[in-house]
Amino acid sequence: MKQKLEDLNKKFREARPEEVLGFVLKEHPGKAAFSTSLGSEDQVLTDMIAKIDKGIKIFTLDTGRQFYETYDTLDKTNGKYDINIEILFPDAQEVEIMVKEKGINLFYDSIENRRFCCNLRKLKPLKRALKGYEVWITGIRREQSVTRKNVELFEWDEELQIVKISPIINWSEKEVWNYIRAHKVPYNILHDKGYPSIGCAPCTRAVEKGENSRNGRWWWENSDTKECGIHLHVKTS
Repeated sequence: MKQKLEDLNKKFREARPEEVLGFVLKEHPGKAAFSTSLGSEDQVLTDMIAKIDKGIKIFTLDTGRQFYETYDTLDKTNGKYDINIEILFPDAQEVEIMVKEKGINLFYDSIENRRFCCNLRKLKPLKRALKGYEVWITGIRREQSVTRKNVELFEWDEELQIVKISPIINWSEKEVWNYIRAHKVPYNILHDKGYPSIGCAPCTRAVEKGENSRNGRWWWENSDTKECGIHLHVKTS
């Protein structure tokens, strides 16, 4: 697997995202899934995928703590592309137990609590969504944070046992927004209000111009590696 992924990374090093997506969907018919947070990068990929194959599984994780604007983006996206993005929720009973034992805003109390909440609300539903699939398509970019600067286009996710592909890994933020404007892609209006990275409402704030986009996520934590855990367990071996 390692050699195969290295070969693919060399082959598609200069390829356009559409070429990568076309290859993946052809090589893994019915076995590729795209997870979208409905942020700007994922909206770009939704536009590309919808133009290639509307039959691919596109899903989003509803943690139960989303912004209204995110739901509005979901509705507009389904309407524009005539698709039905699948929504996955965390286990209700597990959420009830967590809140009862640790409080409704447990994530502010410690990094351990925050990661516990992210795991329950996001990672577990993600694993359920990807079960039986061979390829996981994501919208992450190297430019987004220090934890993503060494990510490859094609990688093997050891924990999820799936090939992870990030077609716009080399894109700049400017390229993302140029595409959105050129193709009239619907996007979350919170991006216009200083929210470059949008997650759960209690864990997301606006950032100042020029500030790192990830500073708006879990801003109360003193860490340079602020991730929910979805994109931290990738291994290329």
